Amino acid sequence: MKQTKPFDKCPVCGGELEEKEVEKILKGGVNTAIIRVRAEVCLHCGERLYSQETVRLFEEIRRKLERKEVANFQPIGQSFKVTV
Repeated sequence: MKQTKPFDKCPVCGGELEEKEVEKILKGGVNTAIIRVRAEVCLHCGERLYSQETVRLFEEIRRKLERKEVANFQPIGQSFKVTV
């Protein structure tokens, strides 16, 4: 049985959607994580549509970041706030 997509066209502009691998930046408290996931991306406006499972994963990661439960996350550098 073929799985149907929730949208055939972009709900924002009506543009064509294409499945791509994208990077998503997630913030929780003062911590930030970057994750690579699959998303439907509008070829016209760039809107990204994520599956329900992916959105649940984002929420779980944000909660872990807020609680500083990052032992299983791979550090890739440091973040800095610049005030001008």
